Parts: sequence; C-alpha cells; structure tokens
Amino acid sequence: MSSNTAIEKVIYSEDEVRERIREVAAEISTRYAGRTLKLIGVLKGSVFFLTSLAQEMTIPVKIDFLGISSFSTQQKSGSGLVRISKDLDESIEGEDVLLVEDIIDTGFTTRYLLQTLAGRGPNSVAICTLLDRTVRRIVQIPVDFRCFEIPDRFVVGYGLDHKQLYRNLRCIAVLSQNMSS
Repeated sequence: MSSNTAIEKVIYSEDEVRERIREVAAEISTRYAGRTLKLIGVLKGSVFFLTSLAQEMTIPVKIDFLGISSFSTQQKSGSGLVRISKDLDESIEGEDVLLVEDIIDTGFTTRYLLQTLAGRGPNSVAICTLLDRTVRRIVQIPVDFRCFEIPDRFVVGYGLDHKQLYRNLRCIAVLSQNMSS
C-alpha cells in the first residue's frame, strides 16, 4: 500500500478473496460443464478478478473485454448515459457468455451491457461480480454469481481504484473518508 493512512480498514483479506473466487469458479465450472464459456471483462476494474476467476475454472474459457464510458446526465442521480469505448474483438453469436464485473452498484451500466450483449445473439448471458452493493441498486438485474455483498462504502483493491490507484491491492479495503471525497 502506498499510504497506510489511505486505507481505513480491510473488509476482505487476500486469503478470503482468493478462497471465495475459488468457490465461485467451481460453481461456474459446474453450471457450464461440457461447454466453453466466453468471459467478457469490463475494463479496467475487472481485469484482476477475471484473471483469478479464469485460472480457477476447470472448463475451457475464452476471454474478451469491453471498455465503457459513463456520462452523468444529472449530477447525483447515478443514471448517466453509457457508451462502449472499446468493443469486443470477436463475435459472441452462439456463445455462452459470462459478463465479469468488478462491482455492481445501481445496475444501470450492467443492464445496458446485458441488453447490448443479448442483442448480439449469444446462446446465453449471465453475470458474475466480485462485489455487489445491493443497497444502492436502482435497476434490478439478475446477478448469477457474486463473491461478496458489500456495504455502501467506497472500496478499493483487487481491481477497484481511486483515481487509478489501489487496483493492485490483493485485498478489498475501505478507503478513508478524507481520501474518497
């Protein structure tokens, strides 16, 4: 950690994160046994989680990434516009797809991505998230696999950042109030 004062507390240790990812990877491998699964990560936050998840799976996986940009239409509504800034490299038509998110909050972005992917003719689309902040959910979406449900606090680590910092923490931590403002 670059500064111990930036982190208020660790809510999930490195060991807890790795163990839970192992468990979720086993669930996914069981559900998709006998099939190839295409993992689609949402850049940049999902990279660490997607990598760990894929390494723990026992089924064949393909990997692709989407980049998104959000533009807030109202200052604090959380219901901004979303656009794809980096599209998939390959078609997903006829594929079993797992959208891999670092965190699901209001649900607006995930709903947009689900609708976009479903319109491209995949065999199936499911969602997997490292962190699920259901307390802030505005749009109900079907989260098929989740590692942890978290409180309404600003968290960093395992891909989640604050001003592009702290993604490389191996734990999930709450950022100090004075840092997250």
